[in-house]
Amino acid sequence: SPMSQQLDFYNARAAEARADADAATLDNVRNRCLRAAAAWDNMAARAARSDKMRAEAEAKKAAMAAAAE
Repeated sequence: SPMSQQLDFYNARAAEARADADAATLDNVRNRCLRAAAAWDNMAARAARSDKMRAEAEAKKAAMAAAAE
């Protein structure tokens, strides 16, 4: 689904930022990369929560539709 693709994108960017941090020789660059990784991780967590809530809402809607038949 599009949200899962968004989650994959956020996770990939976080991994990339962590790799950049590992490769950095300057502390300020490493810290910047780690802050970016944390931000991407937060966005991924929000996307995962949204995916879960959407799936639960769709399941509830489907159950109510089935019960109405």
